[in-house]
Amino acid sequence: MDKMTENVIGFDLNDQYCQISYCHEGMEEPETKEVVGDNDKIPLAIGTYRNRWTYGQEAIRHGLGENGVFCDRLFSRALAGETVMFGDKEVSAASLLEKYIELSLSTYDPVTYIVFSVPALSEDIVKLLKMIGERIGLEKNHTIVQDYKESFCHFMFDQPKELWQYEAALFYCDKEQVCAYMMKRIDTGYNRYGSSFVMVEEVSHALMSELHVTFPVMNVDSAMEADVRFLHWVNGVFDRRRISSVFLTGEGFETNWYPETLKVMCNGRRVFIGNNLYSKGACYEAFRRQIGRSSGPVYLDESKMTDRICMKIRRGDKEEMYPIVSWGEHWYESDCTYEVLLDNNDPIELYQNSLATGEEKTITVNLDGLPNRKNYSLRLVIQAVFLDENRCRITFTDAGFGEIFPETDFSKDVTVMLGGSNEQFNTLS
Repeated sequence: MDKMTENVIGFDLNDQYCQISYCHEGMEEPETKEVVGDNDKIPLAIGTYRNRWTYGQEAIRHGLGENGVFCDRLFSRALAGETVMFGDKEVSAASLLEKYIELSLSTYDPVTYIVFSVPALSEDIVKLLKMIGERIGLEKNHTIVQDYKESFCHFMFDQPKELWQYEAALFYCDKEQVCAYMMKRIDTGYNRYGSSFVMVEEVSHALMSELHVTFPVMNVDSAMEADVRFLHWVNGVFDRRRISSVFLTGEGFETNWYPETLKVMCNGRRVFIGNNLYSKGACYEAFRRQIGRSSGPVYLDESKMTDRICMKIRRGDKEEMYPIVSWGEHWYESDCTYEVLLDNNDPIELYQNSLATGEEKTITVNLDGLPNRKNYSLRLVIQAVFLDENRCRITFTDAGFGEIFPETDFSKDVTVMLGGSNEQFNTLS
């Protein structure tokens, strides 16, 4: 690979392994890094051997020998803030995770955007991975963190529209359980304006022991029994749903113990089997961020904001609504600063829209005390800072206008309550 080629990375990360999909200019589709043969999962372990760093399977192999040192479960240990004995030194698990990520990306220099895909999201996970992103050299806002459900959505957004014309089903199966998720469009009052909203929800799950499936499936009779039980469960999931496509992922689907169920899944639907869906979905999103494409469906879940706060701006001869706070984002990642030019010091109107309640309201901000300058010589800094998930403080500050008009001490702020009149943050269905 050309060392001067800029790469964007989708990085599937959990406590057992990582998986890397990458894309750069000239590639039509993301590709997934292969480790050995067709294996594309890199064990989440790091070590040293003969005074050099090792990671993945090599770290485990040497670490089990006499002269090797290794540490695994890096993700959960880093998240817990643990320190571990690494040889004869005590080091932080976060620093080992950082080194692991750095080593695994060493062949993709330079990396311009990275999207981490994790099983479940929390503010602590976002802070940890964004910190690591900065420490390995990425720009502050070029590290994105999302969960597996959102990665599934971003994967689907780049597939033919007929695959998600109705609902798209995702089945995950490992040795312990099988889970069913549905991606569906959400009807809101804003769809008529061209905005499209989607969500993914878990609709069912079952323990593999309940289906009498034990891996590996040892004989034909046990496989047939498991297939019958799995088919009954899948029929319950499909009941009364219009499903355009089905995606199967996880080690439980790597052997064909469910032929009759697969036939039913394929009846009127397209079915896909693979294990790089999350890293590819993350890579698609990294590419969109790289090229600055903001159009397309908005993904929503219980952690995303369902409110938007806009102000009217003029671009050329047209007026448009510009979002200061956008729906579909995490509140703890949405602090922002803008500069605007005003023609006068008339009050500013902010427009708040709620997907959760359907409310629309106008917030008027008086600019009393701001100098009255004409011809767009009033320059304001607008800063939005989230106090918590339900409160956003928006501050307006005079920035002056070069040497012609020095800045004044004018400052005005307003606190906007999010989530509708009852602060109902997550009521979409």
